Amino acid sequence: MFFTLGLSGCSGGVLDPKGQIGIDEKYLIIISTILMLLVVIPVIVMTLYFSWKYRDSRTQEIYAPKWAHSTKIEATVWAIPIIIVVILGAITWRSTHELDPYKPIEGKGKPLTVEVVSLNWKWLFIYPEQGIATVNKLVFPTDVPVEFKITSESTMNSFFIPQLGSQIYSMAGMTTQLHLIANEPGTFEGFSANYSGSGFSGMKFDAVATTTRDEFDTWVSKVKSSGSPLTQSDYVELAKPSEFHPVEYFRSVDQGLFDSIVMKYGKDHGKMAYSHQAMHSAHKESEAEESL
Repeated sequence: MFFTLGLSGCSGGVLDPKGQIGIDEKYLIIISTILMLLVVIPVIVMTLYFSWKYRDSRTQEIYAPKWAHSTKIEATVWAIPIIIVVILGAITWRSTHELDPYKPIEGKGKPLTVEVVSLNWKWLFIYPEQGIATVNKLVFPTDVPVEFKITSESTMNSFFIPQLGSQIYSMAGMTTQLHLIANEPGTFEGFSANYSGSGFSGMKFDAVATTTRDEFDTWVSKVKSSGSPLTQSDYVELAKPSEFHPVEYFRSVDQGLFDSIVMKYGKDHGKMAYSHQAMHSAHKESEAEESL
């Protein structure tokens, strides 16, 4: 009862999960804490007891131990920590595999792919299948797995939505992955959990889980009808440092933009950029020919 009351004030964080990954991680935190308390609490109690029993003012008794070794005490002192470490090791082994951020969530259908880019100091979310992008707002359906592919424009950051589960780092020149799911609709706080400069405190975003897939599709259609296009040149402007950047929507995204960001520091970046530009131009020419 007291333990439950102690957790009642933890709303909105890792101890108030709204997704299956977050629920599993909450269980892991609680069970690990309980196991460690099995060692900590007796040590604290015994420390207080020994301090009282052998205090300097207690002169009516003489402290004169007659033993130099106790097998029972030695067995107890060593056995309990060993058992706890073995149990923690087994839990760690199991949870490390089950909660691997790269492991897809099974049994929930096809995942929604979102490409995430951490900028200074804002978040860019690209929806490759829907052909749209947003800044500082992430929307996805409830009960649908979300596959995040994450990179950074420059400084290392940490992508974290506490109520949904694991955090993972975003680093320039490479892609990390994270799989999350929301079990109920709502708006959850997301932010960077890694200090990255003066605008770090403003690197926050709303992660919105819509009630149904149709509601998500309606939102996508709204973005496509009201946003502006995100081209390679537009991205260069967007990537410039800005603090407390407002929510922004893009109705279209240049093909291969995320890959070009990942390969920005690669030796073949120039060739890739030219290739993407050529493909984009050919696509435009094809559309013009069809219209004629």
